[in-house]
Amino acid sequence: MDNRVTTIYDRYGEALRYLVVGGLTTAINIVLFFSLTHLGTAWFWANIVAWVLSVLFAFIANKKLVFGAADMTPRTVVKEAVSFFTLRGASLLADTAILFVGLTLLHGSPIIVKVIDQVVVIGLNYVFSKQIFS
Repeated sequence: MDNRVTTIYDRYGEALRYLVVGGLTTAINIVLFFSLTHLGTAWFWANIVAWVLSVLFAFIANKKLVFGAADMTPRTVVKEAVSFFTLRGASLLADTAILFVGLTLLHGSPIIVKVIDQVVVIGLNYVFSKQIFS
């Protein structure tokens, strides 16, 4: 049994770690978004703040835990951070567009729209992260 678990982890460990980190990143994003909107912040600005803080967490966690990128030289970290935030900026555009359509045009439930939004964003971010750390 242990051998089978090890084989599965060896084969899918990166994807499993990415899912855990992605889940935590999503939770951070959603909690911050709803906390800020509950305090009266407009959805757009709440989304920007939630994005910045959750992407900062995601960068650190993906670099160390998911992809095991060991190079911590300032040059490499800055290069990876710029790439990471730039590519995540593309997912921020999709994120904002989905929220705009769902909340402003369709008057959808904020929680449902935000969850749908985050499912799309997780998929985009996995593809982007693979390009940076692999």
